[in-house]
Amino acid sequence: KVPLAVLYVDHNMLQIDYRNAEDHLFLQTFAARYGIHYSRPGNGICHQIHTERYARPGAFMIGSDSHTPTSGAVGCLAIGSGGIDIATALAGYAFDLRFPIICGVRLEGELSPWVQSKDVILEMLRRLTVKGGVDRIYEFHGPGVKTLSVMERAPICNMITELGATSAIFPSDERTRDWLCWQKREHDWIPLAADPSAQYDEQLTINLSELEPLIACPHSPDNVVPVWQVAGREVAQVCFGSSVNSWYPDLALPAAVLRGNKIPTTIQSVTVNPGSRQILDTIDRAGILADLIEAGTRILEPSCGPCVGMGYAPPEGLASVRTFNRNFKGRSGTWNDAVYLCSPATAAATALTGVITDPRTLGQLPTITLPEEPAIDDRFVIVPPLEEAESIRVFHGRNIVPPPPQSPLSDSLMGSVLIVLGDNVSTGSMSPDGAQVMADRSNLEAISKYCFIKEDRDFVRRARDARTGFIVAGENYGQGSSREHAALAPKYLGVAAVFAKSFARIHRRNLIYQGMLPLLIKDDFLKIAAVGARWLLPTVRFELEAGRKTVTVQTEQGRQNIRHDLSPREIAIVLSGGILSYLSRSGMMHGAA
Repeated sequence: KVPLAVLYVDHNMLQIDYRNAEDHLFLQTFAARYGIHYSRPGNGICHQIHTERYARPGAFMIGSDSHTPTSGAVGCLAIGSGGIDIATALAGYAFDLRFPIICGVRLEGELSPWVQSKDVILEMLRRLTVKGGVDRIYEFHGPGVKTLSVMERAPICNMITELGATSAIFPSDERTRDWLCWQKREHDWIPLAADPSAQYDEQLTINLSELEPLIACPHSPDNVVPVWQVAGREVAQVCFGSSVNSWYPDLALPAAVLRGNKIPTTIQSVTVNPGSRQILDTIDRAGILADLIEAGTRILEPSCGPCVGMGYAPPEGLASVRTFNRNFKGRSGTWNDAVYLCSPATAAATALTGVITDPRTLGQLPTITLPEEPAIDDRFVIVPPLEEAESIRVFHGRNIVPPPPQSPLSDSLMGSVLIVLGDNVSTGSMSPDGAQVMADRSNLEAISKYCFIKEDRDFVRRARDARTGFIVAGENYGQGSSREHAALAPKYLGVAAVFAKSFARIHRRNLIYQGMLPLLIKDDFLKIAAVGARWLLPTVRFELEAGRKTVTVQTEQGRQNIRHDLSPREIAIVLSGGILSYLSRSGMMHGAA
Protein backbone atom coordinates (compact mmCIF):
# COMPACT_ATOMS: atom_id res chain seq x y z
CA LYS A 1 0.00 0.00 0.00
CA VAL A 2 1.48 3.32 -1.06
CA PRO A 3 1.21 6.25 1.40
CA LEU A 4 -0.79 8.38 -1.02
CA ALA A 5 -2.56 7.77 -4.34
CA VAL A 6 -4.45 10.51 -6.15
CA LEU A 7 -6.53 10.15 -9.31
CA TYR A 8 -6.98 13.34 -11.35
CA VAL A 9 -9.43 14.12 -14.13
CA ASP A 10 -8.00 16.91 -16.27
CA HIS A 11 -7.83 15.79 -19.94
CA ASN A 12 -11.16 14.37 -21.12
CA MET A 13 -13.34 17.13 -19.77
CA LEU A 14 -15.59 17.93 -22.73
CA GLN A 15 -18.66 15.81 -22.16
CA ILE A 16 -19.76 15.86 -25.80
CA ASP A 17 -21.80 12.68 -25.18
CA TYR A 18 -22.09 9.93 -22.57
CA ARG A 19 -18.53 8.58 -22.97
CA ASN A 20 -16.54 11.01 -20.81
CA ALA A 21 -19.35 11.39 -18.28
CA GLU A 22 -19.57 7.64 -17.73
CA ASP A 23 -15.76 7.34 -17.60
CA HIS A 24 -15.72 9.98 -14.86
CA LEU A 25 -18.29 8.00 -12.88
CA PHE A 26 -16.17 4.86 -13.25
CA LEU A 27 -13.09 6.71 -12.00
CA GLN A 28 -14.89 8.18 -9.00
CA THR A 29 -16.36 4.85 -7.87
CA PHE A 30 -13.13 2.98 -8.58
CA ALA A 31 -11.16 5.48 -6.49
CA ALA A 32 -13.60 5.18 -3.60
CA ARG A 33 -13.54 1.38 -3.78
CA TYR A 34 -9.75 1.15 -3.65
CA GLY A 35 -8.80 3.98 -1.30
CA ILE A 36 -7.59 6.56 -3.84
CA HIS A 37 -8.09 10.30 -3.47
CA TYR A 38 -10.22 11.61 -6.35
CA SER A 39 -9.78 15.10 -7.79
CA ARG A 40 -13.07 15.96 -9.44
CA PRO A 41 -13.39 17.28 -13.01
CA GLY A 42 -12.88 21.03 -12.92
CA ASN A 43 -10.61 20.98 -9.88
CA GLY A 44 -7.57 21.42 -12.09
CA ILE A 45 -4.54 19.86 -13.72
CA CYS A 46 -2.75 17.09 -11.86
CA HIS A 47 0.73 18.69 -11.99
CA GLN A 48 -0.53 22.00 -10.63
CA ILE A 49 -2.69 20.55 -7.87
CA HIS A 50 -0.12 17.99 -6.80
CA THR A 51 2.57 20.63 -6.47
CA GLU A 52 0.19 22.91 -4.59
CA ARG A 53 -1.26 20.41 -2.13
CA TYR A 54 0.77 17.19 -1.97
CA ALA A 55 4.36 17.33 -3.26
CA ARG A 56 7.00 17.76 -0.59
CA PRO A 57 10.80 17.86 -0.39
CA GLY A 58 12.48 14.48 -0.21
CA ALA A 59 9.48 12.51 -1.45
CA PHE A 60 9.52 10.11 -4.39
CA MET A 61 6.50 10.23 -6.66
CA ILE A 62 5.48 8.54 -9.91
CA GLY A 63 2.62 9.64 -12.12
CA SER A 64 0.98 8.43 -15.29
CA ASP A 65 1.59 11.69 -17.15
CA SER A 66 4.85 12.68 -18.76
CA HIS A 67 4.86 16.11 -17.07
CA THR A 68 4.91 14.58 -13.58
CA PRO A 69 8.40 16.12 -12.94
CA THR A 70 6.67 19.46 -12.25
CA SER A 71 6.80 18.61 -8.53
CA GLY A 72 10.61 18.73 -8.72
CA ALA A 73 10.12 22.45 -8.10
CA VAL A 74 9.72 21.68 -4.39
CA GLY A 75 12.54 19.14 -4.14
CA CYS A 76 10.35 16.11 -4.84
CA LEU A 77 11.78 13.47 -7.16
CA ALA A 78 8.84 13.01 -9.53
CA ILE A 79 8.96 10.65 -12.51
CA GLY A 80 6.39 10.11 -15.25
CA SER A 81 5.56 6.67 -16.55
CA GLY A 82 2.91 4.69 -18.40
CA GLY A 83 -0.46 3.99 -16.83
CA ILE A 84 0.12 0.26 -16.45
CA ASP A 85 3.42 0.98 -14.66
CA ILE A 86 1.50 3.07 -12.16
CA ALA A 87 -1.28 0.48 -11.85
CA THR A 88 1.15 -2.32 -11.00
CA ALA A 89 2.81 -0.06 -8.41
CA LEU A 90 -0.61 0.59 -6.85
CA ALA A 91 -1.12 -3.19 -6.80
CA GLY A 92 2.01 -3.57 -4.69
CA TYR A 93 4.79 -4.30 -7.16
CA ALA A 94 8.12 -2.51 -7.37
CA PHE A 95 8.68 0.34 -9.81
CA ASP A 96 11.90 -0.26 -11.69
CA LEU A 97 13.86 2.13 -13.84
CA ARG A 98 17.04 2.18 -15.84
CA PHE A 99 19.52 4.08 -13.67
CA PRO A 100 19.67 7.61 -15.10
CA ILE A 101 22.57 9.85 -16.00
CA ILE A 102 22.69 12.70 -13.47
CA CYS A 103 23.24 16.13 -15.02
CA GLY A 104 24.03 19.19 -12.99
CA VAL A 105 22.64 22.48 -14.26
CA ARG A 106 24.43 25.42 -12.68
CA LEU A 107 22.37 28.60 -12.74
CA GLU A 108 24.22 31.89 -12.48
CA GLY A 109 23.06 35.49 -12.51
CA GLU A 110 19.43 36.66 -12.43
CA LEU A 111 16.69 36.96 -15.04
CA SER A 112 16.38 40.37 -16.68
CA PRO A 113 13.04 42.22 -16.85
CA TRP A 114 10.56 40.53 -19.23
CA VAL A 115 12.68 37.35 -19.33
CA GLN A 116 11.02 34.46 -17.50
CA SER A 117 11.80 30.95 -16.35
CA LYS A 118 10.02 29.58 -19.44
CA ASP A 119 12.94 31.08 -21.37
CA VAL A 120 15.34 28.97 -19.26
CA ILE A 121 13.81 25.68 -20.38
CA LEU A 122 13.46 26.93 -23.95
CA GLU A 123 17.18 27.71 -23.87
CA MET A 124 17.88 24.16 -22.69
CA LEU A 125 15.76 22.81 -25.54
CA ARG A 126 17.59 25.06 -28.01
CA ARG A 127 20.93 23.65 -26.82
CA LEU A 128 20.06 20.01 -26.19
CA THR A 129 17.04 19.21 -28.49
CA VAL A 130 14.03 17.03 -27.74
CA LYS A 131 16.15 13.90 -27.49
CA GLY A 132 19.09 15.39 -25.59
CA GLY A 133 17.78 14.47 -22.15
CA VAL A 134 16.79 10.82 -22.63
CA ASP A 135 17.60 8.73 -19.54
CA ARG A 136 18.77 11.82 -17.65
CA ILE A 137 17.78 13.60 -14.46
CA TYR A 138 18.64 17.30 -14.25
CA GLU A 139 19.58 18.68 -10.84
CA PHE A 140 19.65 22.48 -10.60
CA HIS A 141 22.17 24.21 -8.38
CA GLY A 142 24.27 27.35 -8.23
CA PRO A 143 23.72 30.93 -7.09
CA GLY A 144 20.97 31.59 -9.64
CA VAL A 145 18.65 29.02 -8.05
CA LYS A 146 17.77 31.27 -5.10
CA THR A 147 16.56 33.98 -7.49
CA LEU A 148 13.73 31.72 -8.71
CA SER A 149 10.54 31.11 -6.75
CA VAL A 150 8.84 27.71 -6.74
CA MET A 151 6.34 29.06 -9.27
CA GLU A 152 9.28 29.93 -11.54
CA ARG A 153 10.99 26.59 -11.00
CA ALA A 154 7.83 24.63 -11.84
CA PRO A 155 7.73 25.46 -15.60
CA ILE A 156 11.35 24.33 -15.94
CA CYS A 157 10.62 21.00 -14.24
CA ASN A 158 7.40 20.57 -16.21
CA MET A 159 9.06 21.02 -19.59
CA ILE A 160 12.16 19.00 -18.75
CA THR A 161 10.05 16.22 -20.23
CA GLU A 162 10.36 17.86 -23.66
CA LEU A 163 14.08 17.02 -23.53
CA GLY A 164 13.09 13.37 -23.15
CA ALA A 165 14.41 13.53 -19.59
CA THR A 166 13.41 11.28 -16.71
CA SER A 167 13.02 14.13 -14.22
CA ALA A 168 14.32 17.43 -12.85
CA ILE A 169 14.77 18.59 -9.30
CA PHE A 170 15.55 21.84 -7.47
CA PRO A 171 16.93 22.03 -3.93
CA SER A 172 14.54 22.62 -1.06
CA ASP A 173 15.62 26.00 0.29
CA GLU A 174 14.10 29.11 1.84
CA ARG A 175 12.22 29.85 -1.39
CA THR A 176 10.67 26.37 -1.05
CA ARG A 177 9.80 27.10 2.56
CA ASP A 178 8.15 30.39 1.56
CA TRP A 179 6.01 28.55 -0.99
CA LEU A 180 4.94 25.82 1.42
CA CYS A 181 4.11 28.44 4.04
CA TRP A 182 1.96 30.22 1.45
CA GLN A 183 0.18 26.94 0.84
CA LYS A 184 -0.26 26.45 4.63
CA ARG A 185 2.02 23.42 4.44
CA GLU A 186 5.10 24.57 6.32
CA HIS A 187 5.11 21.23 8.17
CA ASP A 188 6.11 19.54 4.90
CA TRP A 189 9.33 21.55 4.55
CA ILE A 190 12.79 20.14 5.09
CA PRO A 191 16.07 21.59 3.79
CA LEU A 192 17.45 19.47 0.98
CA ALA A 193 20.33 20.11 -1.40
CA ALA A 194 23.25 18.38 -3.06
CA ASP A 195 26.48 18.14 -1.12
CA PRO A 196 28.95 20.91 -2.01
CA SER A 197 31.30 18.23 -3.33
CA ALA A 198 28.66 16.55 -5.50
CA GLN A 199 29.95 15.21 -8.80
CA TYR A 200 27.75 15.01 -11.89
CA ASP A 201 27.93 12.76 -14.94
CA GLU A 202 27.37 15.84 -17.10
CA GLN A 203 27.39 19.57 -16.37
CA LEU A 204 25.59 22.50 -17.98
CA THR A 205 25.86 26.18 -17.07
CA ILE A 206 23.21 28.80 -17.80
CA ASN A 207 23.75 32.46 -17.00
CA LEU A 208 20.25 33.78 -16.36
CA SER A 209 21.40 37.35 -16.92
CA GLU A 210 22.34 36.57 -20.53
CA LEU A 211 18.98 35.09 -21.57
CA GLU A 212 16.48 36.90 -23.78
CA PRO A 213 12.82 36.15 -24.57
CA LEU A 214 12.64 32.94 -26.64
CA ILE A 215 9.93 31.20 -28.64
CA ALA A 216 9.55 27.67 -30.01
CA CYS A 217 8.31 27.75 -33.59
CA PRO A 218 6.19 25.02 -35.21
CA HIS A 219 6.29 22.03 -34.92
CA SER A 220 8.69 21.10 -32.14
CA PRO A 221 9.52 22.45 -28.66
CA ASP A 222 13.21 22.57 -29.63
CA ASN A 223 12.66 24.76 -32.71
CA VAL A 224 13.66 27.72 -30.57
CA VAL A 225 14.67 31.22 -31.70
CA PRO A 226 14.77 34.65 -30.04
CA VAL A 227 11.36 36.30 -30.16
CA TRP A 228 12.71 39.26 -32.10
CA GLN A 229 13.52 36.98 -35.04
CA VAL A 230 9.83 36.21 -35.66
CA ALA A 231 8.37 39.44 -34.30
CA GLY A 232 5.66 40.98 -36.44
CA ARG A 233 3.91 37.80 -37.56
CA GLU A 234 0.15 38.15 -37.24
CA VAL A 235 -1.57 35.72 -34.90
CA ALA A 236 -5.07 34.30 -34.84
CA GLN A 237 -5.00 32.99 -31.29
CA VAL A 238 -3.20 33.46 -27.97
CA CYS A 239 -3.59 30.93 -25.15
CA PHE A 240 -2.58 31.41 -21.50
CA GLY A 241 -2.42 28.69 -18.87
CA SER A 242 -2.11 24.89 -19.05
CA SER A 243 0.00 22.76 -16.71
CA VAL A 244 3.25 24.63 -17.36
CA ASN A 245 2.33 28.31 -16.96
CA SER A 246 -0.83 28.54 -14.86
CA TRP A 247 0.68 29.93 -11.69
CA TYR A 248 -0.49 33.19 -10.16
CA PRO A 249 2.23 35.41 -11.70
CA ASP A 250 1.69 33.71 -15.09
CA LEU A 251 -1.85 35.08 -15.19
CA ALA A 252 -1.31 38.27 -13.19
CA LEU A 253 1.29 39.61 -15.65
CA PRO A 254 -0.94 39.27 -18.76
CA ALA A 255 -3.77 40.89 -16.80
CA ALA A 256 -1.49 43.84 -15.96
CA VAL A 257 -0.34 44.16 -19.58
CA LEU A 258 -3.90 44.03 -20.92
CA ARG A 259 -5.50 46.20 -18.21
CA GLY A 260 -7.44 49.04 -19.80
CA ASN A 261 -7.01 47.57 -23.30
CA LYS A 262 -9.06 45.35 -25.58
CA ILE A 263 -7.88 42.32 -27.55
CA PRO A 264 -7.21 43.45 -31.16
CA THR A 265 -9.95 42.48 -33.59
CA THR A 266 -7.35 40.75 -35.75
CA ILE A 267 -7.01 38.04 -33.08
CA GLN A 268 -9.76 35.46 -33.27
CA SER A 269 -9.57 34.51 -29.61
CA VAL A 270 -7.48 34.75 -26.44
CA THR A 271 -8.08 31.94 -23.96
CA VAL A 272 -7.18 31.56 -20.29
CA ASN A 273 -7.31 28.18 -18.59
CA PRO A 274 -6.15 28.37 -14.95
CA GLY A 275 -4.24 25.33 -13.77
CA SER A 276 -6.35 24.76 -10.68
CA ARG A 277 -9.50 25.88 -8.93
CA GLN A 278 -7.20 27.44 -6.33
CA ILE A 279 -5.61 29.66 -8.99
CA LEU A 280 -9.00 30.53 -10.52
CA ASP A 281 -10.42 31.53 -7.14
CA THR A 282 -7.25 33.43 -6.18
CA ILE A 283 -7.12 35.53 -9.36
CA ASP A 284 -10.85 36.20 -8.94
CA ARG A 285 -10.38 37.56 -5.41
CA ALA A 286 -7.40 39.65 -6.52
CA GLY A 287 -9.32 41.31 -9.39
CA ILE A 288 -7.09 39.71 -12.02
CA LEU A 289 -9.92 37.66 -13.47
CA ALA A 290 -11.98 40.83 -14.01
CA ASP A 291 -9.07 42.47 -15.86
CA LEU A 292 -8.76 39.47 -18.16
CA ILE A 293 -12.50 39.36 -18.83
CA GLU A 294 -12.70 43.08 -19.53
CA ALA A 295 -9.84 42.79 -22.01
CA GLY A 296 -11.87 40.25 -23.97
CA THR A 297 -10.26 36.93 -23.07
CA ARG A 298 -12.25 33.69 -22.91
CA ILE A 299 -12.06 32.10 -19.46
CA LEU A 300 -11.96 28.30 -19.49
CA GLU A 301 -12.36 25.87 -16.61
CA PRO A 302 -9.25 24.59 -14.80
CA SER A 303 -8.15 21.77 -17.11
CA CYS A 304 -5.62 20.88 -19.79
CA GLY A 305 -8.03 22.26 -22.40
CA PRO A 306 -6.50 23.58 -25.64
CA CYS A 307 -3.05 22.18 -24.79
CA VAL A 308 -4.23 18.67 -25.63
CA GLY A 309 -6.76 19.60 -28.30
CA MET A 310 -9.75 19.65 -25.95
CA GLY A 311 -11.59 22.41 -27.75
CA TYR A 312 -10.47 25.89 -28.84
CA ALA A 313 -8.49 24.56 -31.80
CA PRO A 314 -6.89 27.30 -33.93
CA PRO A 315 -7.56 27.99 -37.63
CA GLU A 316 -5.42 26.04 -40.08
CA GLY A 317 -2.10 27.60 -40.98
CA LEU A 318 -2.56 30.67 -38.80
CA ALA A 319 -0.30 31.34 -35.84
CA SER A 320 -1.44 30.31 -32.37
CA VAL A 321 0.87 31.62 -29.63
CA ARG A 322 0.62 29.59 -26.44
CA THR A 323 2.26 29.41 -23.02
CA PHE A 324 1.95 25.62 -23.24
CA ASN A 325 4.60 22.88 -23.36
CA ARG A 326 4.11 21.10 -26.71
CA ASN A 327 3.50 22.13 -30.29
CA PHE A 328 3.67 18.84 -32.18
CA LYS A 329 1.76 19.10 -35.44
CA GLY A 330 -1.93 18.49 -34.89
CA ARG A 331 -1.79 18.37 -31.08
CA SER A 332 -3.98 21.47 -30.89
CA GLY A 333 -6.85 19.61 -32.57
CA THR A 334 -6.14 21.28 -35.91
CA TRP A 335 -3.99 18.99 -38.02
CA ASN A 336 -2.38 21.75 -40.09
CA ASP A 337 -1.78 24.09 -37.18
CA ALA A 338 1.01 26.59 -36.55
CA VAL A 339 1.58 26.64 -32.79
CA TYR A 340 4.30 28.70 -31.08
CA LEU A 341 5.38 28.20 -27.45
CA CYS A 342 6.57 31.09 -25.30
CA SER A 343 6.52 32.71 -21.87
CA PRO A 344 3.47 34.51 -20.44
CA ALA A 345 5.31 37.80 -20.95
CA THR A 346 5.75 37.20 -24.68
CA ALA A 347 2.19 35.91 -25.02
CA ALA A 348 0.88 38.99 -23.19
CA ALA A 349 2.76 41.34 -25.48
CA THR A 350 1.42 39.41 -28.47
CA ALA A 351 -2.17 39.52 -27.20
CA LEU A 352 -1.83 43.28 -26.73
CA THR A 353 -0.47 44.03 -30.22
CA GLY A 354 -1.95 41.27 -32.40
CA VAL A 355 1.45 40.19 -33.70
CA ILE A 356 4.30 38.21 -32.16
CA THR A 357 6.03 40.80 -30.01
CA ASP A 358 9.20 40.94 -27.93
CA PRO A 359 7.87 41.94 -24.50
CA ARG A 360 10.93 44.12 -23.87
CA THR A 361 9.38 46.65 -26.28
CA LEU A 362 6.55 47.33 -23.81
CA GLY A 363 8.66 49.43 -21.47
CA GLN A 364 8.70 49.02 -17.71
CA LEU A 365 7.80 45.59 -16.33
CA PRO A 366 4.65 45.69 -14.14
CA THR A 367 5.15 44.77 -10.51
CA ILE A 368 3.37 41.57 -9.50
CA THR A 369 2.67 41.03 -5.81
CA LEU A 370 1.39 37.76 -4.39
CA PRO A 371 -1.75 37.99 -2.23
CA GLU A 372 -1.22 37.20 1.43
CA GLU A 373 -2.66 33.74 0.94
CA PRO A 374 -4.16 31.68 -1.90
CA ALA A 375 -7.76 30.51 -1.99
CA ILE A 376 -7.18 27.05 -0.53
CA ASP A 377 -10.14 24.68 -0.67
CA ASP A 378 -9.42 20.95 -0.58
CA ARG A 379 -13.07 19.89 -0.62
CA PHE A 380 -12.94 19.19 -4.35
CA VAL A 381 -10.61 16.25 -3.72
CA ILE A 382 -12.76 13.42 -2.44
CA VAL A 383 -11.04 11.40 0.26
CA PRO A 384 -12.40 7.84 0.17
CA PRO A 385 -14.46 6.60 3.13
CA LEU A 386 -12.41 3.52 3.93
CA GLU A 387 -15.05 2.00 6.19
CA GLU A 388 -17.52 2.03 3.27
CA ALA A 389 -15.10 0.93 0.55
CA GLU A 390 -16.08 -2.75 0.40
CA SER A 391 -19.72 -1.92 -0.22
CA ILE A 392 -19.05 0.48 -3.10
CA ARG A 393 -20.01 -0.85 -6.53
CA VAL A 394 -17.68 0.25 -9.33
CA PHE A 395 -19.63 1.67 -12.25
CA HIS A 396 -18.57 0.41 -15.69
CA GLY A 397 -19.73 2.61 -18.55
CA ARG A 398 -20.79 1.39 -21.98
CA ASN A 399 -17.55 2.57 -23.60
CA ILE A 400 -15.21 0.72 -21.24
CA VAL A 401 -14.08 -2.29 -23.26
CA PRO A 402 -11.43 -4.65 -21.86
CA PRO A 403 -8.38 -4.99 -24.13
CA PRO A 404 -7.51 -8.38 -25.61
CA PRO A 405 -5.61 -10.75 -23.28
CA GLN A 406 -1.82 -10.82 -23.52
CA SER A 407 -0.40 -13.93 -25.19
CA PRO A 408 3.18 -15.29 -24.98
CA LEU A 409 5.64 -14.31 -27.71
CA SER A 410 5.65 -16.76 -30.62
CA ASP A 411 8.73 -18.78 -31.54
CA SER A 412 9.01 -16.71 -34.71
CA LEU A 413 7.45 -13.55 -36.14
CA MET A 414 6.59 -12.95 -39.77
CA GLY A 415 4.94 -9.79 -40.96
CA SER A 416 4.94 -6.75 -43.20
CA VAL A 417 6.55 -3.37 -42.76
CA LEU A 418 3.48 -1.23 -42.14
CA ILE A 419 5.00 2.25 -42.03
CA VAL A 420 8.43 3.90 -42.24
CA LEU A 421 8.86 7.10 -40.25
CA GLY A 422 11.54 9.69 -39.51
CA ASP A 423 12.94 11.10 -36.28
CA ASN A 424 11.06 12.36 -33.21
CA VAL A 425 7.72 10.70 -33.94
CA SER A 426 5.43 11.60 -31.05
CA THR A 427 2.88 9.44 -29.29
CA GLY A 428 0.33 11.92 -30.60
CA SER A 429 0.97 10.46 -34.03
CA MET A 430 0.22 6.91 -32.87
CA SER A 431 -2.84 7.93 -30.85
CA PRO A 432 -3.92 11.46 -31.77
CA ASP A 433 -4.95 14.26 -29.44
CA GLY A 434 -8.32 15.94 -29.61
CA ALA A 435 -11.74 15.68 -28.03
CA GLN A 436 -13.30 13.31 -30.56
CA VAL A 437 -10.50 10.75 -30.50
CA MET A 438 -9.59 10.85 -26.81
CA ALA A 439 -13.18 10.29 -25.71
CA ASP A 440 -12.59 6.69 -26.80
CA ARG A 441 -9.62 6.10 -24.51
CA SER A 442 -11.52 3.31 -22.75
CA ASN A 443 -12.40 1.59 -26.03
CA LEU A 444 -9.33 0.19 -27.75
CA GLU A 445 -11.11 -0.99 -30.87
CA ALA A 446 -12.59 2.47 -31.44
CA ILE A 447 -9.43 4.45 -30.73
CA SER A 448 -7.23 2.18 -32.87
CA LYS A 449 -9.06 3.46 -35.97
CA TYR A 450 -7.10 6.71 -35.62
CA CYS A 451 -3.63 5.14 -35.32
CA PHE A 452 -1.14 7.08 -37.50
CA ILE A 453 -4.02 8.74 -39.31
CA LYS A 454 -2.09 12.02 -39.56
CA GLU A 455 0.88 10.30 -41.24
CA ASP A 456 -0.83 7.66 -43.37
CA ARG A 457 -4.60 7.32 -43.67
CA ASP A 458 -4.12 3.80 -45.09
CA PHE A 459 -2.12 2.51 -42.11
CA VAL A 460 -5.05 0.96 -40.23
CA ARG A 461 -6.35 -0.93 -43.28
CA ARG A 462 -2.85 -2.10 -44.15
CA ALA A 463 -2.24 -3.32 -40.59
CA ARG A 464 -5.52 -5.20 -40.46
CA ASP A 465 -4.80 -6.88 -43.79
CA ALA A 466 -1.28 -7.89 -42.71
CA ARG A 467 -2.46 -9.15 -39.28
CA THR A 468 1.18 -9.10 -38.08
CA GLY A 469 3.44 -6.18 -38.84
CA PHE A 470 6.35 -3.95 -37.96
CA ILE A 471 6.98 -0.22 -37.57
CA VAL A 472 10.29 1.33 -38.65
CA ALA A 473 11.46 4.76 -37.48
CA GLY A 474 14.46 6.98 -36.77
CA GLU A 475 15.66 8.62 -33.56
CA ASN A 476 13.60 9.26 -30.43
CA TYR A 477 10.58 7.22 -31.43
CA GLY A 478 7.65 7.82 -29.07
CA GLN A 479 8.55 11.24 -27.68
CA GLY A 480 5.95 13.30 -25.90
CA SER A 481 2.93 12.10 -23.97
CA SER A 482 3.04 9.00 -21.79
CA ARG A 483 -0.29 7.84 -23.24
CA GLU A 484 -0.42 4.07 -23.29
CA HIS A 485 -2.71 3.98 -26.30
CA ALA A 486 0.32 4.78 -28.45
CA ALA A 487 1.39 1.20 -27.70
CA LEU A 488 -2.03 -0.37 -27.17
CA ALA A 489 -3.50 0.71 -30.52
CA PRO A 490 -0.62 -0.59 -32.69
CA LYS A 491 -0.59 -3.82 -30.66
CA TYR A 492 -4.33 -4.21 -31.23
CA LEU A 493 -3.70 -3.78 -34.97
CA GLY A 494 -1.09 -6.55 -35.00
CA VAL A 495 2.20 -4.66 -34.59
CA ALA A 496 4.67 -7.09 -32.99
CA ALA A 497 7.90 -5.05 -33.01
CA VAL A 498 9.16 -1.53 -33.57
CA PHE A 499 12.54 -1.01 -35.25
CA ALA A 500 13.99 2.41 -34.41
CA LYS A 501 17.35 4.12 -34.00
CA SER A 502 16.38 5.11 -30.45
CA PHE A 503 13.30 5.25 -28.23
CA ALA A 504 11.81 7.74 -25.80
CA ARG A 505 11.95 6.29 -22.28
CA ILE A 506 8.26 6.06 -21.36
CA HIS A 507 7.09 4.79 -24.73
CA ARG A 508 9.81 2.15 -24.79
CA ARG A 509 8.52 0.82 -21.47
CA ASN A 510 4.92 0.94 -22.70
CA LEU A 511 5.86 -1.19 -25.72
CA ILE A 512 7.57 -3.77 -23.52
CA TYR A 513 4.67 -3.89 -21.06
CA GLN A 514 2.37 -4.73 -23.99
CA GLY A 515 4.70 -7.50 -25.17
CA MET A 516 6.09 -5.58 -28.16
CA LEU A 517 9.77 -5.67 -29.08
CA PRO A 518 11.71 -2.36 -29.23
CA LEU A 519 14.65 -3.16 -31.54
CA LEU A 520 17.59 -0.83 -32.21
CA ILE A 521 18.69 -0.22 -35.78
CA LYS A 522 21.25 1.87 -37.64
CA ASP A 523 21.01 4.02 -40.74
CA ASP A 524 21.84 1.20 -43.14
CA PHE A 525 18.92 -0.89 -41.93
CA LEU A 526 16.58 2.09 -41.97
CA LYS A 527 17.46 2.70 -45.63
CA ILE A 528 16.36 -0.76 -46.75
CA ALA A 529 12.98 -0.55 -45.02
CA ALA A 530 10.05 -0.23 -47.40
CA VAL A 531 6.32 -0.36 -46.74
CA GLY A 532 4.98 -3.76 -47.71
CA ALA A 533 8.30 -5.60 -47.35
CA ARG A 534 7.98 -9.02 -45.69
CA TRP A 535 10.31 -9.65 -42.75
CA LEU A 536 10.89 -12.75 -40.67
CA LEU A 537 12.30 -13.11 -37.16
CA PRO A 538 12.81 -16.88 -37.37
CA THR A 539 14.20 -17.66 -33.92
CA VAL A 540 13.23 -14.62 -31.87
CA ARG A 541 11.94 -16.47 -28.81
CA PHE A 542 14.96 -18.79 -28.62
CA GLU A 543 17.39 -15.86 -28.97
CA LEU A 544 15.71 -13.88 -26.19
CA GLU A 545 15.47 -16.90 -23.90
CA ALA A 546 19.18 -17.58 -24.49
CA GLY A 547 20.02 -14.05 -23.35
CA ARG A 548 21.43 -12.97 -26.70
CA LYS A 549 21.77 -9.25 -27.29
CA THR A 550 20.62 -9.51 -30.90
CA VAL A 551 17.75 -11.12 -32.79
CA THR A 552 17.93 -12.41 -36.34
CA VAL A 553 15.89 -10.59 -38.96
CA GLN A 554 15.45 -12.03 -42.46
CA THR A 555 14.69 -9.30 -45.01
CA GLU A 556 14.56 -9.32 -48.78
CA GLN A 557 18.18 -8.12 -48.70
CA GLY A 558 19.35 -11.00 -46.49
CA ARG A 559 19.82 -11.78 -42.80
CA GLN A 560 20.90 -9.23 -40.21
CA ASN A 561 21.43 -9.31 -36.46
CA ILE A 562 19.47 -6.49 -34.85
CA ARG A 563 20.41 -5.31 -31.37
CA HIS A 564 18.16 -4.81 -28.37
CA ASP A 565 18.88 -3.39 -24.90
CA LEU A 566 16.30 -5.30 -22.88
CA SER A 567 17.12 -6.16 -19.29
CA PRO A 568 16.55 -9.76 -18.12
CA ARG A 569 13.26 -8.71 -16.50
CA GLU A 570 12.12 -6.92 -19.64
CA ILE A 571 12.96 -9.99 -21.71
CA ALA A 572 10.82 -12.10 -19.40
CA ILE A 573 7.94 -9.62 -19.77
CA VAL A 574 8.13 -9.68 -23.58
CA LEU A 575 8.33 -13.48 -23.63
CA SER A 576 5.19 -13.62 -21.48
CA GLY A 577 3.35 -11.26 -23.83
CA GLY A 578 3.23 -8.27 -21.52
CA ILE A 579 3.39 -7.21 -17.88
CA LEU A 580 -0.03 -8.55 -16.84
CA SER A 581 0.67 -11.93 -18.38
CA TYR A 582 4.15 -11.90 -16.81
CA LEU A 583 2.82 -11.21 -13.32
CA SER A 584 0.09 -13.80 -13.72
CA ARG A 585 2.38 -16.54 -15.06
CA SER A 586 5.01 -15.92 -12.41
CA GLY A 587 2.41 -16.33 -9.68
CA MET A 588 2.73 -12.70 -8.59
CA MET A 589 -0.85 -11.50 -9.09
CA HIS A 590 -1.96 -12.05 -5.46
CA GLY A 591 -4.83 -14.16 -6.76
CA ALA A 592 -6.15 -11.35 -8.96
CA ALA A 593 -7.12 -12.04 -12.56
